[in-house]
Amino acid sequence: MKVETNILTAVAVFLFIAAAVYGVWAQEPVGAVCLVLAGGLCGMIAAYFGFISRRLEPRPEDRKNAQPHEGAGVVGFFSPWSYWPVFVAFSVAVIAFALPFYAMWFVAIGVVMLIIGVAGWLFEYYVGL
Repeated sequence: MKVETNILTAVAVFLFIAAAVYGVWAQEPVGAVCLVLAGGLCGMIAAYFGFISRRLEPRPEDRKNAQPHEGAGVVGFFSPWSYWPVFVAFSVAVIAFALPFYAMWFVAIGVVMLIIGVAGWLFEYYVGL
């Protein structure tokens, strides 16, 4: 987790510097505020990863003396034939299409579809769907 902490800390510092430069150079406050908020978000995630990395044992990519074979093995289980991600993406597309037109009835349909899709995706291997 130390690699992720260092990367996100560097991105946060860059965004804060970019916000200062942009605020002085462009004289436009909205972009500077967005950059500061993005830097704060990266900083919060970096702080969380830094806090968590102290409780976990170092992974091979966190140690300087790690060997390549230490990182080998099973990464996780990924469902190869699931159609639920397509349904979730379609539900989000329905919501994104309905919001600019302020069609709240269509947004409600999309939210119901999204809840069904996320539940189906989550319980896919528990109920036999």
